[in-house]
Amino acid sequence: MVHTERYELIFQMSGAADDVVCVRITDRLGAGGFPVYEDETGIVRAEISDRGEVRMLASGGHQAPGAPLLARPLSEDPPGTL
Repeated sequence: MVHTERYELIFQMSGAADDVVCVRITDRLGAGGFPVYEDETGIVRAEISDRGEVRMLASGGHQAPGAPLLARPLSEDPPGTL
């Protein structure tokens, strides 16, 4: 099965602009059997299903990650190409 390489996770922030975090596929699978994605720091981690369902994963102790409003797949094509 081919999985999307990158996603934007969009978190709704109260009283501020939405927070957008880009995540990339890793070689790990989550508890549901779907790929685990993480940001460049390794702090934001999520298991994303082939239907775009997101399960946020704690990357450290005492972390309680909130669910994103939306997970948007990103194209691997450079801007301006078809």
